[in-house]
Amino acid sequence: MTIQAGDTLPQATLARIGENGPEQVALETLTKGRKVVIFALPGAYTGTCTTAHVPSFMRTRDSFAEKGVDEVICLSVNDPFVMGAWGESTGATAAGITMLGDPESAFTKAVGMDFSAPPAGLIDRSRRYAMVVDDGTVTVLHAEENPGVCETSGGEALLAAL
Repeated sequence: MTIQAGDTLPQATLARIGENGPEQVALETLTKGRKVVIFALPGAYTGTCTTAHVPSFMRTRDSFAEKGVDEVICLSVNDPFVMGAWGESTGATAAGITMLGDPESAFTKAVGMDFSAPPAGLIDRSRRYAMVVDDGTVTVLHAEENPGVCETSGGEALLAAL
């Protein structure tokens, strides 16, 4: 079943690069008592993800903060090393975006947002979407029908929904 507005996020353990290397992070610790934006995409270093999706949240990060958003999280089915390097190379980390990996696609599958496109080398990846989560509950969800498009899931579109 695909997650919808009004649903509570499932418990999940994601990965990031910390001060001492890779570390596990419970999604609940990032969302409990907080308002966060999570945007997910098919893969680090892929075309639309790099040229449109991530930059849209870099442009809007400060505007989300002005609307009470505590953190903006980029999520992809990649390992934490790739997500860390991608965050550095795009400037997303410097812009205040938290880069998290879902290496086993466990969270992505739990929320029903997984897809595969073998010809492109994408197996068990995340659909492109963005959501606002308030204390663990999804309040706004914008999902793209086509993973190569970034329109309703972009930073500006999600910001306009708040």
